[in-house]
Amino acid sequence: MERFDKSFTRQEPIPEAGIAAAVDVMRSGVLHRYGAEPSQVAALEAEFAAQTGAAHCIAVASGGYAMGCALRALGAAPGDPVLTNAFTLAPVPGAIAAVGAEPVLVETTENLVLDLDDLAERIAASRARVLMLSHMRGHIVDMEALMAICDAAGVAVVEDCAHTMGAAWNGVPSGRWGAVGCYSCQTYKHVNSGEGGLIVTDDADLAARMILLSGSYMLYDRNGTAPDAEVFARHAGTVPNVSGRMDELRAAILRPQIADLPRQVERWNARYRVLEDGFRAAPGLAVIARPQAEAYVGSSIQTIASDPARVPSFVAGCAARGVEWKWFGAERAVGFTSAHRHWGYLAPQRLPRTDAALAGLLDMRVPLTFDLDDCARIGRIVADEAARHLA
Repeated sequence: MERFDKSFTRQEPIPEAGIAAAVDVMRSGVLHRYGAEPSQVAALEAEFAAQTGAAHCIAVASGGYAMGCALRALGAAPGDPVLTNAFTLAPVPGAIAAVGAEPVLVETTENLVLDLDDLAERIAASRARVLMLSHMRGHIVDMEALMAICDAAGVAVVEDCAHTMGAAWNGVPSGRWGAVGCYSCQTYKHVNSGEGGLIVTDDADLAARMILLSGSYMLYDRNGTAPDAEVFARHAGTVPNVSGRMDELRAAILRPQIADLPRQVERWNARYRVLEDGFRAAPGLAVIARPQAEAYVGSSIQTIASDPARVPSFVAGCAARGVEWKWFGAERAVGFTSAHRHWGYLAPQRLPRTDAALAGLLDMRVPLTFDLDDCARIGRIVADEAARHLA
């Protein structure tokens, strides 16, 4: 039987230009963003704002910090209801809970996106004024329809784009539909600085509040896309410092990766398509449909098993041959993989449609250290093990 012997967590090395820039930063000894002239962080902010078409960008310590910063800037207060996807990863409801707000989970469809009918109902029932929209595992909901619902109800949208940096809906980059877009630069995302986050917005007042929140120490004019001084004057002295700045070293590592992102997206999608073709031949597994309007980034791939009871033996069979799956229907949280029933800091919520989708949901990372032949081999192994365990 065929086996696969590459790591599903091994990343590509940092580009040589990033290594060289990082070495220069270390030799300077100036790692703080407000000590460096010129600043790698400010340059990164200007470059990412230009790439996404945003007026303002703020570079911060992590994607989770980015979400919490956006919530604070929007005025989310302890006890406030904040809507979010029932299918997401723990840092998303964690960011809501960390500001003292109450996560209100919205049902997930069989295509792994937010259920818009349930969203409308939960807006009405909860009176929430903020939606933390998670584009979980890179699946983007109909954004025109979602924004119509939220705009009509006066709900501000914060987009969690941890899995959609470089993606778009109907030509509009992910993160540019709502009031704020938040991105992660953690090792397993589309750019890698170990940890790190980026925030984009067109709203000058929100940008000023988030810059102040991140800890500008009144040096806010050194931000790469800072609003005018009179905007800061409206907020300085009233916004607390919740320090979470990005440092010069991480920005130096990220700038070449951001510039190279369009090429990397093409490479991910080529691998995704080979895997998708292989999984379509696997009995008992359904590949998730991708809408024509969605320009996705295939850095992971999902399938749904028709019989969840058979998933453990299938996963074990694949693992014995070197192919790793994460199962969202597992009884306990495992590593990065968890479901709403595992988040004990949330009040239990009834989510039958989400539970049905997650029961058979299988998830696989697609590292760029795999080549197309690797992906074809994985597809054959998966189809073979599906025939053994799921048919």
